[in-house]
Amino acid sequence: VQLVESGGGLVQAGGSLRLSCAPSGGTFSTYAMGWFRQAPGKEREFVGTIIWSGGSTYYADSLKGRFTISRDNAKNTVYLQINSLKPEDTAVYYCAATNRGWGISRRDAYSYWGQGTQVTVSS
Repeated sequence: VQLVESGGGLVQAGGSLRLSCAPSGGTFSTYAMGWFRQAPGKEREFVGTIIWSGGSTYYADSLKGRFTISRDNAKNTVYLQINSLKPEDTAVYYCAATNRGWGISRRDAYSYWGQGTQVTVSS
């Protein structure tokens, strides 16, 4: 089972994007889902995570306010809404799944990863 991200692209600073993540087969409805991002030359960093039911979310402190994670288990899809985009948000964005609980920011706790979707923000 693989995760597939979509929705990335080139956007001007101040704009918004909604990224989507869905499994290519199977379901992750009982997994907590996380979003990470990796900018050029930097380590992959935690963005946020959502509990399997969608009722709770947890974000990196530095990113609170502009990022919103949601999920629609009926559609088997998780979303990352990014508002007021800044050039420093330019990165490859990855979704990941874990069954080790939720609220986890450690990369190694996530067993399944997507290939990533590129987000480029122009100034």
